[in-house]
Amino acid sequence: MSDSRVSTINLVAQRDPATTLIRITEVMAIVGLARPTIYKLMQQPESRFPTPVKLSNSNARGAPVAWVLGEVQNWTRARIAARDNEAA
Repeated sequence: MSDSRVSTINLVAQRDPATTLIRITEVMAIVGLARPTIYKLMQQPESRFPTPVKLSNSNARGAPVAWVLGEVQNWTRARIAARDNEAA
């Protein structure tokens, strides 16, 4: 893991997950998925991937969005729990 990725993850760990907004690069680092995969999951309701928060009033493609850190963490925990339930 690169030093910049480690420092990003450490910085994220020091903030309140319920009120911290993170950008796509941080989401990718946390969930271990590529940008296209994350956006595909967002289009699949059964994935329950967190919905991003719009950071501007723009509706243009590429308008800035961010995700709530706690929601991304909860999604990751749910994936782990699902794996553990299947193994049991």
